[in-house]
Amino acid sequence: MAAGSAHYSRNAFKQALAARERQVGLWCSMASAISAEILAGAGFDWIVIDGEHAPNDIPLLVLQLQAMRGGTAEPVFRVPWNEPVIIKRALDAGARSLLIPFVQNADEARRAVAAARYPPLGIRGVAVVPRANDYGRVRDYHRNAHLDTCILVQLETRAALKEIEAIAAVEGIDGMFLGPSDLAADFGHLADNKHSEVQAAIKDAAQRIRAAGKSAGMLSGNLDDVESFFAMGFNFTAVGSDVGILARGAESIAARFQKAATMK
Repeated sequence: MAAGSAHYSRNAFKQALAARERQVGLWCSMASAISAEILAGAGFDWIVIDGEHAPNDIPLLVLQLQAMRGGTAEPVFRVPWNEPVIIKRALDAGARSLLIPFVQNADEARRAVAAARYPPLGIRGVAVVPRANDYGRVRDYHRNAHLDTCILVQLETRAALKEIEAIAAVEGIDGMFLGPSDLAADFGHLADNKHSEVQAAIKDAAQRIRAAGKSAGMLSGNLDDVESFFAMGFNFTAVGSDVGILARGAESIAARFQKAATMK
């Protein structure tokens, strides 16, 4: 894509997924530009700005994208739902990598891709000078935007796992991400991601996603589990969250000094 702006760069995260390279990420749920700015320069490959379970709307998304510009990580916006207007607004705001929740089958995957592409490839509405093309400074943006738009679909149920091969065959899907907590709930093991039935399903899904030629993604809140997920076949994994780092880190410091005070 020709660029007339110094701010434009290719989507290295999308390219890495196409090559099945390892990509280490983090979840960003604090709806804070300062938090996003700190995390963006920490050395991660990708960072999810969560718009499904965190209070992130489009104006907050823009602030965080601005804060992350120049960092090491590709911002990945998890939209609240697989809905064309939401996807259009996120893309126009400058989020070029999207995580689409609760995709159940190939038809829903095709709808996500179509919502992210301009006609004739899709149905994305055309804004002439959105933030996405640096307000008109990126030449040929509308014709070539799909080349750097990364679409990840999230599989969260047993029904979705049965459709892995069909979803993977949809042109325009860059990766398939498992939602471990929702999978555990759908298997009847709410809040028990470690249950053997859930872990077996996760391992099988990773192998099938990779066999289908796609990158497989996972989220882990436990650093000790990360290497085992890579060994299963996952190649883009989020290894924690800003909320978790702050909460557990703060608790650890407080507990250390509370313990010291009681020992006096």
